[in-house]
Amino acid sequence: MEAIKRLFYPLGMATLIGFFAILTSYTNEGFLELDLRTMEWFHGNILLDAMSVFGEPWVIFTVSLGLIVFLWVKRQNFRGMFFVFLTVGVGNILNQLMKYFFIDVRPDLPRGLETFGYPSSHAMVGLLYLFTLAYFITDRIVTKSIRWLIWLLAVLLVAAAGLSRVAGGEHFFSDVLAGWFAGYSIFVAVAVWYEFRERRFRKEIEEERFE
Repeated sequence: MEAIKRLFYPLGMATLIGFFAILTSYTNEGFLELDLRTMEWFHGNILLDAMSVFGEPWVIFTVSLGLIVFLWVKRQNFRGMFFVFLTVGVGNILNQLMKYFFIDVRPDLPRGLETFGYPSSHAMVGLLYLFTLAYFITDRIVTKSIRWLIWLLAVLLVAAAGLSRVAGGEHFFSDVLAGWFAGYSIFVAVAVWYEFRERRFRKEIEEERFE
């Protein structure tokens, strides 16, 4: 798990910078070309379009609620429950606020929606709930290969959920990429807070034992 943390956590600041970099330059020729190319590659892919189910609000709500119940009933982990609320609940609110604050247009395609598109909620909130789920599933798994396998599956599902919006014509790739960046930065920030609080809690328990 420590190897995963050393690999994942330093990227949080980089993705935050990347989010604002896209925001300030997505109309540049390079980004426009990237959006057009990815639309050509993925738009109309039925299999990839079907993967959007992993970013649907009802799926996110059901999985997140199930995780909260599990952390409550099985582990009595109230900070973990708050972790889920921060990543998924607050993350979803932030996504909706950003959509209307960073006004952008969706692709001019038949299935294009009438709401603003930056950043993609399937990419951003999809990453938040899937990474949060993987985080708590793997935190007590001893076998290193199984931990990596779970994280790899989470990454693949996040990628599929995000790209499905390009395949379906609801988003440009820049919207999806920004969603991944924002979601990952939020996830890392919450994980850092959570682990700091866990270390403080364990230290306090140890100090009480020796008093």
